[in-house]
Amino acid sequence: MEVLNIEKIKADPNAAVPLKTVFSQKALAGDMKVGTVVIPPGKRVPLTGVSNHSENEYSIIVKGSIVTETNGKTYRVSSGEATYIPAGQEHIAYNDSEEDCEIIWVLVG
Repeated sequence: MEVLNIEKIKADPNAAVPLKTVFSQKALAGDMKVGTVVIPPGKRVPLTGVSNHSENEYSIIVKGSIVTETNGKTYRVSSGEATYIPAGQEHIAYNDSEEDCEIIWVLVG
């Protein structure tokens, strides 16, 4: 997993507006899904077991924070940060805070 602080990403100096590329990767073929999720306090995704899918997963935390676990490591990911989870990497997320965690996610593969 890779976690980035969006505020620390430099904008393209040649762009007409502050354009930031969060993640960039060549895509040879496949599908793309874009969605949102709100994880309420005390909830875990998935409910049991682990998530594991054939697509690369990119997420931006819009509000709140969550704890994620992958490859034996635990991460706290908060508003203003983005994550990248490679295809096939098992992972979970849970909201141990007292506010909703809002996420925009993209699956590519």
